[in-house]
Amino acid sequence: MDLAQELTARGLIEHTSADLSEILKTKRTVYLGVDPSADSMQAGNLVVVLLMKRLADAGHKIILLVGGGTGMIGDPREKGERALADKKIVERNKKAIKAQMQRIIGTKVTLVDNADWLLKIKLVDFLRDIGKHFTVNELIKRDIIKRRLENPDDSISYTEFAYSLLQGYDYMHLNQKYGADLQIGASDQWTNILSGVELIRRKLGKEAFAVCTPLITDANGKKFGKSEGNAVWLDAHKTSPYAFYQFWLNQPDEVVERYLKSYTFMQVMEIDALCELHRRNPGRREAQKMLAHQVTEIVHGKDAALRSIAVSEALYGERTLSTLSKEEQAMVLEEAPSLTISTADLAYGYTIIDALTNSNLVSSKSEARRLIESKGVTLNDEKVDSVEATLSSENFQNGLAMLKRGKQISILSLS
Repeated sequence: MDLAQELTARGLIEHTSADLSEILKTKRTVYLGVDPSADSMQAGNLVVVLLMKRLADAGHKIILLVGGGTGMIGDPREKGERALADKKIVERNKKAIKAQMQRIIGTKVTLVDNADWLLKIKLVDFLRDIGKHFTVNELIKRDIIKRRLENPDDSISYTEFAYSLLQGYDYMHLNQKYGADLQIGASDQWTNILSGVELIRRKLGKEAFAVCTPLITDANGKKFGKSEGNAVWLDAHKTSPYAFYQFWLNQPDEVVERYLKSYTFMQVMEIDALCELHRRNPGRREAQKMLAHQVTEIVHGKDAALRSIAVSEALYGERTLSTLSKEEQAMVLEEAPSLTISTADLAYGYTIIDALTNSNLVSSKSEARRLIESKGVTLNDEKVDSVEATLSSENFQNGLAMLKRGKQISILSLS
């Protein structure tokens, strides 16, 4: 398959301003705009970032625009106006996103900030030279603006209303300065992106193009994103590599094939074969494991991905704690509920009942006794068969032991 066919087969294309094969048959200068409303991107942003990487790997030039200017306003959303962002916060977020993008894309990226030109525009000049190319009739037909105007309990300010003009101006500026002739984005940005395509055509008499990916949704149809309250961040300090890995590992069967095609660089034929094997034996969750491994490696690197796999396997019974490296042991203690027990405590006789109550796996010692008597407690995956059982140093593997109540886990750490 050529690139256009592959992107289509992966389900990565929702809107194009022209035939995709025609757009991509020429090497383009591609631009992606990112709103610095947070100091990290999240999983919903990642698909279009990876589309950018796919285009870069195919030989297209790449420009990343971080919206230091437009980010001070924010594009219109479904309900309610965004709070105007503080300049210092925008600057901080901008720097963090630049570093994040460069690490993921892994190739030369021209980085620009639209504050460099938008903050210099004179209002009368902008209204005369740019505003006259847009009609109010056209703008109020756009989905989000239309819905906001139709809602009697909502309204839209001129600030939000004018956002599309600013984004269109960005595209024209990058076209003139860098030769940008393809803008990519998620489908919720489609009409804003078309503003730039139309402005370049009307004002400069030149052809420019637009391509949008579908919005990524979860199994319930809810889109990924910070505004939806379900953000999975790409920053390791906001969502740890292990939690990131677990997010993908826990995806249901009905979305895993779509996510493999959207979020990984596996060949489409490989994905089809993997998903067929998965359908034959879904309990092994091989498709989810591959998805989690691949995406975690793309975002956090090979070492973090392998550590996340090792810790997950240790916590869920596929390997023992004794096989973990020091870095993996540290990740276990950071990610799983844990309880530190001193050697002095062991010498005085530290019971399993004590460990259950002190690690909050049970609410009382009587509950702990009932669980042990009903064979509901394991230590290092072996049943605890006596309410009098105590811990000893032999129970700890490299200073760690695993206490379980059903699927609930507590890592015991010997100090």
